[in-house]
Amino acid sequence: MENSIGKQVKRRSFLQGLATAAAASVIPVKKAQAFSFAKFFQKHYKEMDAEDKKSVFARIQKEAKEKYQRDVTISDPEVIEGVKFAYCLNLSTCNGSRKCVTACAEENNIDPQIGSYIKVLEMPIGSMNLEKGTKYYQGDSVPESGKFYMPVQCNHCDAPPCTKVCPVEATWKEKDGLVVVDYDWCIGCRYCQAACPYEARHFNFREPQLDRTKINTEQSYLSNRVRPKGVMEKCTFCLHRTRNKQYPACLEACPTGARKFGNILDEKSEVYQILKTKRVFVLKEELNTMPQFFYYFD
Repeated sequence: MENSIGKQVKRRSFLQGLATAAAASVIPVKKAQAFSFAKFFQKHYKEMDAEDKKSVFARIQKEAKEKYQRDVTISDPEVIEGVKFAYCLNLSTCNGSRKCVTACAEENNIDPQIGSYIKVLEMPIGSMNLEKGTKYYQGDSVPESGKFYMPVQCNHCDAPPCTKVCPVEATWKEKDGLVVVDYDWCIGCRYCQAACPYEARHFNFREPQLDRTKINTEQSYLSNRVRPKGVMEKCTFCLHRTRNKQYPACLEACPTGARKFGNILDEKSEVYQILKTKRVFVLKEELNTMPQFFYYFD
């Protein structure tokens, strides 16, 4: 990974002067302000040092101010040593209220076109066939008799197929188990969306249309900052919260306590105890993606 990125950097550095001159010669003057050379030649997240990040974060904050008239803060919480995040969900307890769906959208500044990184399937009791589930059910009447509810989101797999197919290495798995995206590096080819067997990646087809009064101004570069048009986005287990020792927004919004989140390496954590004492399962186990999102029944 590091070697390939290094090669890209050397090549980009070699061509940077020529490309800058060429770009300047073809961009109409009246559109020049819309083109950001700083963003175009920005380094990959893994290549940036503290000064690079400071400059990039300042640019993003300035752009947010200009577009939404809001003062946002872009942070970059670091990986916590000795932590590997995992999620557990009790299907016996989930009532299908979709409170998690709403909380996800609000916390992560998601465009209404995408809606949320979480979809909740209403399933017939006795079947685990996802094809028989529907996300188009009436939420004001749940839970329905004879049904159970299965929320689905990014599984943050230990062998994620999405990261393997990215041609520019814009998505990768961090040491704490989180699969992330550098939105400024993503080219929007959607290969990762095709590779994900859980339909957990979403393409931003338009400029985000957000209510400026409801924007979450506490943002992180790798998670809930407002994503531009033409890139892929996904659940990050609320990286900006969880790396600061808070729970994901979806967990805090759950009215039944069905969601459990924590450090799978900590024997005292709820998720460790659930995996030790419950009969857990993952979706599409036969694909060997090794999901870190586990389901169980009481």
